Amino acid sequence: MFRQSLSWFACVALLGASQAQAQAPKPPPSSKTSTPVAKLAAGIQARTLKNGLTVIVWPDHDIPNVAFNNWFRVGSRNERPGITGLSHFFEHMMFNGAKKYGPGEFDRVMEANGGANNAFTSEDVTVYLDWFPSSALPLIFDLEADRLQSLAFDPKVIESERGVVYSERRSGVDNDNSGALMEQMQATAFVAHPYQIPVIGWPSDIESWRMEDLQRYYKTYYAPNNATLVIAGDVEPASLFALVERTLGAIPSQPAPEPVRTKEPEQQGERRITLKRMAQSPLLQVAYHSLAANDPEAETLELLGLILTDGDSSRLHRKLVEDARVAIRVRGIFSGGFDPSLTWFMVDLPPGGDLPRAEALLTEELARVAKDGVTDAELRKARNIALATFWRKLETNDGRARELGAAATFRGDWRALLDAPTRYEKVTRDRVRTLAARLFNSDHRTVGWLVPTAAPATPARKEASR
Repeated sequence: MFRQSLSWFACVALLGASQAQAQAPKPPPSSKTSTPVAKLAAGIQARTLKNGLTVIVWPDHDIPNVAFNNWFRVGSRNERPGITGLSHFFEHMMFNGAKKYGPGEFDRVMEANGGANNAFTSEDVTVYLDWFPSSALPLIFDLEADRLQSLAFDPKVIESERGVVYSERRSGVDNDNSGALMEQMQATAFVAHPYQIPVIGWPSDIESWRMEDLQRYYKTYYAPNNATLVIAGDVEPASLFALVERTLGAIPSQPAPEPVRTKEPEQQGERRITLKRMAQSPLLQVAYHSLAANDPEAETLELLGLILTDGDSSRLHRKLVEDARVAIRVRGIFSGGFDPSLTWFMVDLPPGGDLPRAEALLTEELARVAKDGVTDAELRKARNIALATFWRKLETNDGRARELGAAATFRGDWRALLDAPTRYEKVTRDRVRTLAARLFNSDHRTVGWLVPTAAPATPARKEASR
């Protein structure tokens, strides 16, 4: 979730000495000729420092601004009972002071120099985002170097941020019906894999993190060899690499974090949960075991999701909202990460809505797609939407940094970005139908109902005696 309480699609290494020449981008294996993306990305350079930090630079001098993304390969997937929520907690702690810049100084200095920042945590990664004028580049790197090697662990600050995180949990889960149902669904869908752990953490763990837990976690996962730094904007690669070397190159590497070896066993029957809470309207959520982010069919799933839930002309909106009028909104999410995750369908019903009928209609439409596939017109529209979204992202420094970081982190090489349009073009109706038949298996799904309960009766007031 985002640092400032913002939470369908989530929606990497080059070895070399610090003074090695930056490597020019190579065309992806599937590209016989230069693609439009390759031409746009011709200036990208990348290298890995001696301490293991991967640095990718996409120079563009159209405007004097820079987008800075630092991707750490740590999320709730790396946690265990007793320390759940720590990845998200560090998203907060990293803004609360270090050796050179004290509490509140990171934001103050950043904003005083025309910059802004944010961060987000998922099951797989924690990403720190800075946007600032290129003239502030040395100062921003000084800020980042300080918190990456000398983060303060002040007990008072820790307790303050513990309270902030717990408040965020109350607003996003405990007091939010959709969030509460989703948390229970995730914990039910996974019985072995740590994707069962909520990013925000379980309440008792939030209350009981210890100082040694925090210090060990920081040393293990905030090491340069566990990060990919992406810079896009008004920079010269040679001088940028020199600056990175001066400011971040001296931070020592650490032993590689213990890999996540657990694989979720195949689900062998539908799982169901019912959550009873005070609410105005019922909710339906259905989650199918799905793909990892780097699966060869990831683009097929994205287009299938657009056909099913994107906009008023999507299949599930027309069927459940417009035709049957059993729902007021239908959403879809593919939360792909390092390991196979879930494909979600979320249906908001009106007050007094019919949960069994809504579920039956949703299941019926997914079975129809699995059996009959989609039309040429549906696939063409979804591809156009996906390609338009892709190109829009590459119009800005922020979008370029995000897309490079995601390709490097989840696909293992930033060059995977270069043939993304080709991967969309190769999706066929048969691939869509085959994937739908593979995923939409009722034995591999978890179904959740939120059933509204009445508010507790308020005791009548006694009249005061005269």
